[in-house]
Amino acid sequence: MTAMKRYPFLPALVILVVLLVLNGAFQPRSVSVAGMTGLAKTYLALMLLAIGQTYVVYAGDIDLSAGAIVSLVNVSVVLLMEHWGGDGLSVLAAIAIGLATGLACGLINGVVVAALRLQAIVATFATSIFFMGLALHLMPVAGTPAPAAFWRTYGGRVLEVPFVFWAIIALAALLTILARTRLALQLLAVGDDAQGAYQSGLPATAIRIKGYALCGAFAALAALCVTGDTASGDPLVGGKMTLFSIAAVVLGGSALSGGHGTVVGSLIGALIIGLIGSLVYFVGTPSEWQNLVQGVAILLALMAGILVGRKARA
Repeated sequence: MTAMKRYPFLPALVILVVLLVLNGAFQPRSVSVAGMTGLAKTYLALMLLAIGQTYVVYAGDIDLSAGAIVSLVNVSVVLLMEHWGGDGLSVLAAIAIGLATGLACGLINGVVVAALRLQAIVATFATSIFFMGLALHLMPVAGTPAPAAFWRTYGGRVLEVPFVFWAIIALAALLTILARTRLALQLLAVGDDAQGAYQSGLPATAIRIKGYALCGAFAALAALCVTGDTASGDPLVGGKMTLFSIAAVVLGGSALSGGHGTVVGSLIGALIIGLIGSLVYFVGTPSEWQNLVQGVAILLALMAGILVGRKARA
């Protein structure tokens, strides 16, 4: 039980192992290097978005606009790369502007929720409509192709190692740096007891704004992965990703009330969602039933993780 309190993602880790075994049983190639590369390539975006959502949830907030930010950054980057010719420098410039866009969207959310003190669920729902509207204004119809240099890099190899693995290594380094800034601990402190954190001298409002800013930045990174994976722009691409990211956070053992959770758990939760989707396909579920079966499987995984975690903390 002590281990469960210290590592709330342990139930999710068990579920992840079970899903890996089941996927391997129904499709042995899915657990090969090529299969795991494909899984990481497809679900790295969700992993990044779940990480960003985690920092917001730490403080007891929520961001319903995360998927809309993914859509906005996706179409912005694709249109900029197309307009500037799609060569190396234009791609890098578009990526920089995309990251700045995500960060700006996160700051807007943070100011609206933390500084203006609007309810997070209502405020970020409103900003999600705004961000999605901007994405649709920029690209009314999906399908604008991304430059080949971009998506070939994302799906290719660097020094004979799949690029996506280098991206995961860079992500691990980034998370290590963020852990050393103590921002996560501050967000957890605010989520656990906002009034107590304020009275102890922590700038609770600024900390919550930083959490939303991080979420926006990670949403932008997720958008770059989506662009590399789909090789095109789509103003609705982030539609389902918001709720999937929240589900991943809960699957990983984080409490939506704030003050409890880990980024590692959210990463595992995102992989669980990906593996459930793969398993539903591998077992031969008819296409018209796949969404239903996937939803039930995710619900069962959520129930199992929450019940085990609640019992451990009791």
